[in-house]
Amino acid sequence: MSYFEEDFEKVRRRDEERRRKRRKDEDAFEIVEEVFDRPTLMALYDLINDGIIDRMFGVVATGKEARVYWAKNSRGDDLAVKIFLKETSDFRRSIIKYIDGDPRFARMRRDIRHIIKIWCSKEFKNLKEAFAAGVRVPEPIAFRENILVMKFIGDDGVPAPLIREVPPGDPEEAFGTVLEYIKRAVLKAKIVHADLSEYNIMNWNEELYIIDWGSAVHITHPQALEFLRRDISNIVNFFRKLGIETPSVEDIYKRLIREIP
Repeated sequence: MSYFEEDFEKVRRRDEERRRKRRKDEDAFEIVEEVFDRPTLMALYDLINDGIIDRMFGVVATGKEARVYWAKNSRGDDLAVKIFLKETSDFRRSIIKYIDGDPRFARMRRDIRHIIKIWCSKEFKNLKEAFAAGVRVPEPIAFRENILVMKFIGDDGVPAPLIREVPPGDPEEAFGTVLEYIKRAVLKAKIVHADLSEYNIMNWNEELYIIDWGSAVHITHPQALEFLRRDISNIVNFFRKLGIETPSVEDIYKRLIREIP
């Protein structure tokens, strides 16, 4: 092959790679372009351009405040991409109480775009702190604007079931595990989940993962202990329905708060 032919082949390959990347980006955008605004699409583009996301697939979970998509990175690892909706006024009103009073997020504007960005960054930070404390959570990877990227819990785009759908095989052991995770979050990460129930604990091959950490507050938050008691109550009530005997909510609560420095 001549030098000219070698140069031509390099140019051809480079152009083909650019077209392939452009097609990949366009494929990702097609999934969400009818639902989300331009800033969201640009944040998604940044995550793709930075190599965090390689492919986006369909929606695997929906809620009033967010949609979760299955995605993959360039190594083929499964990702969960949680995109928070910006135009949900009810969601805006409901989350303010979990941000106001949290010293980690003292400076917050009141426009919806900024609030949702803070909420997204808050869930990312809470996940990182819980993960570092030894709580089993979806491992946080990155966030941009209103998009949170985590490790996907499940298989081939099918999320792990919630414990309300597939209760643990050993409820007594699972109850102790959840209480231990609550304790680690409070004592090591200094946070309270504040919305814990059977609706946000996944059961993946008998390993329990606690999800949806956006509402979690620092233990110095004015309502942190109230939220903690409610979390414990929800967990106790669920596991009692599975037929196990548990200590009282008040006993568990008092033992835990005595350990808080």
